Amino acid sequence: MSERVEQVSKWFYRGLWGVLTRWFRVPDQPPTLPALSSESITAFQPDVGFLRYLLLQFWIGLVLIDGLIFVGWLAITIALPIVGVILVVPALILAIAPDIIAYLAVHLRFDTTWYVMGDRSLRIRRGIWVIHETTLTFENVQNVTVRQGPLQRFFGISNLLVETAGGGQSQPGSQGMQDTTAHRGLVEGVADAQRIRDLIMNRLSKSRTAGLGDEVDVRGRGRVWTETHLCALREIRDAVKALPPPGTTKS
Repeated sequence: MSERVEQVSKWFYRGLWGVLTRWFRVPDQPPTLPALSSESITAFQPDVGFLRYLLLQFWIGLVLIDGLIFVGWLAITIALPIVGVILVVPALILAIAPDIIAYLAVHLRFDTTWYVMGDRSLRIRRGIWVIHETTLTFENVQNVTVRQGPLQRFFGISNLLVETAGGGQSQPGSQGMQDTTAHRGLVEGVADAQRIRDLIMNRLSKSRTAGLGDEVDVRGRGRVWTETHLCALREIRDAVKALPPPGTTKS
């Protein structure tokens, strides 16, 4: 019986999810990432432990809010029984309707979060009403931090904060975690955050650039002149040759 109820629940959610994605035009596939033909691309989502983590927060909030609504209705019913009877249906609607919306929002948040990693960059996308998508280039990465609170440890998940050159400081009270911005990206709810961190750091070390415009070779031994640099130098040389000798004027 419980299995059938679970199947019906999944069928209902997936059907509603399909309707919402059509309404809001939410992409149901991971974002694409510009890459070379030989580059490996990996797309992944948060671990299922992240969904359980979000649902626990949902149930705690549900108990607190619905408990307050019930206490308020009970107080009115004790003081004014007739009014309490009249308010039974509105109270139920006030308690149940937001719960359904919040429950769906938790699943939609989980389903719409995608991370795509290539050899040179990481792309993060999340959101249904407003879709946020951020791309971080590994060669610009300055710091990669793994964070795990007690509740996250219980569910076996961690957050990974990737900061690139130019990123600002975290706001007070944010525990170093902010959503994706132009200079930082939050990979949240993953079970293998340490492995992802090691992958990013490994790809950073293999990058051919220092990330701030200084070209270095693969062994980091110093500046390397690229073809772009050489072309610019040739243009400067030709322009200097075309200049008239000092002290002469054009006729």
